[in-house]
Amino acid sequence: MSPASLKSWRERLGLTKAEAARRLGLSPNAYAAYERGHYNGAPRPIPRHVALACAALALGIGPHP
Repeated sequence: MSPASLKSWRERLGLTKAEAARRLGLSPNAYAAYERGHYNGAPRPIPRHVALACAALALGIGPHP
């Protein structure tokens, strides 16, 4: 997942950055860094578990009990 596809995912679901972070279980700063693709100038790749959580949320799969 690229930073651009993360932003597209968020916009498709109509979420703010803060709401996307909350639903993914991330801090707002971590989410923003993933969407930018960097943190303090260092590359910040999106982890596989975040990409999988995005897919699950897009499919309407809620939190695990």
